[in-house]
Amino acid sequence: MTVQTERWRELRKLDEWLETPMLLLSLGWLAIVVVELTSGTSDLLATIGTVIWVIFILEFVLRFTLAPEKIPFLKSNWLTIISLIVPALRLFRAFAVLRAARALRGIRLVRIVGTANRSMNALRATLQRRQFGYVAGLTLLVLALGAAGMLSFEPAGEVEGGFTDYGHALWWTGMLIASIGTDFWPVTMEGRVLSALLALYGLAVFGYITATFASFFIGRDAEEPGAAIAGTADLAELKEEIKALRVTLDERRRGVHRA
Repeated sequence: MTVQTERWRELRKLDEWLETPMLLLSLGWLAIVVVELTSGTSDLLATIGTVIWVIFILEFVLRFTLAPEKIPFLKSNWLTIISLIVPALRLFRAFAVLRAARALRGIRLVRIVGTANRSMNALRATLQRRQFGYVAGLTLLVLALGAAGMLSFEPAGEVEGGFTDYGHALWWTGMLIASIGTDFWPVTMEGRVLSALLALYGLAVFGYITATFASFFIGRDAEEPGAAIAGTADLAELKEEIKALRVTLDERRRGVHRA
C-alpha cells in the first residue's frame, strides 16, 4: 500500500470519526452567528465562538496534514479557508479600515456565506444517504441564517421599509426562497448580494422538489399493470431473465469444449 493511499484512508477515517462532533459544532456556530446578527454579541457568546473557531482551525489543519495532495485540497476548500480567516479580523478592529461601515458589512456577508458553507458540508456528511432530509435540513439552515443576515443589512432603523425584527426578516426570506417575493427589495449592496444568493438557492430547491415529485409519480405509474414505463418488478424480472440466459450460455460453452 502506497503512502498516498494510506493517507487517503486515514483522511476518510478522520472524516467519519469527526462527522457528528463537527455537525454539532457547526450548528452551534450557526446559532451564535444568528444571535450576533440579530441581537448583538456578548462576552459569553464571544468566548464560545472563539473556542469553536479554534476547534475548526485545528480540524482543518489536521485534515490538511493528512491530505496526500495539498494544492487540490486547498482549492476544494477555499471557501472554508476564507470562513476561518474572517473571524480573526475581529482581533484587528482597532484599524480604521475595519471600522468602516461598508467594510464591516462586507465581512458579515463573507461570514454568513462561510457559515452556510460549513453547515452545508457538515449536514451533507451526516445525511448523504437521505437526500430529501438533507435538502429539508439545509433549507431550514439557509432560512434561519439568511433572515439574520437580511435583518443585519436591511434594518428598519437604517433602511426605509426595512425589517423591523427577526420574524419579519424570516417571513420575507421564506417568501424569497419560495419564489413568491414581496414588495420590498434590498437597498444595500450586501443585502442585494445575499438576496440574490437566497433566490438562486430557492430556484435550485424548487427544481429538486419538482424532480422528486415527478420521480415519485412516474414510479407509481410504472408499478401499474400494463404501464408503458418499466417498473421495479419489470426490471427485477428482466434481471432474472438475463441471469438465466448467462447460465444457459455458460452451459453451452462447456458442452462445446467437451465435444
